[in-house]
Amino acid sequence: MSGKHTLQDIEAAEKKPLWKRLGWLAMIWAGSVLALFIVASLMRLFMNAAGLSTH
Repeated sequence: MSGKHTLQDIEAAEKKPLWKRLGWLAMIWAGSVLALFIVASLMRLFMNAAGLSTH
């Protein structure tokens, strides 16, 4: 595979329902927000364990 999409691939993707395509977009967005929340929470946990606090 060369990694390039053919016209048939693009047309097949466009035939999928809009709600399905938007669903994938929403899932990817929610996953990235969740990942950011987890990383930020871990950083805050480590900072609190080291004696740093926001208050």
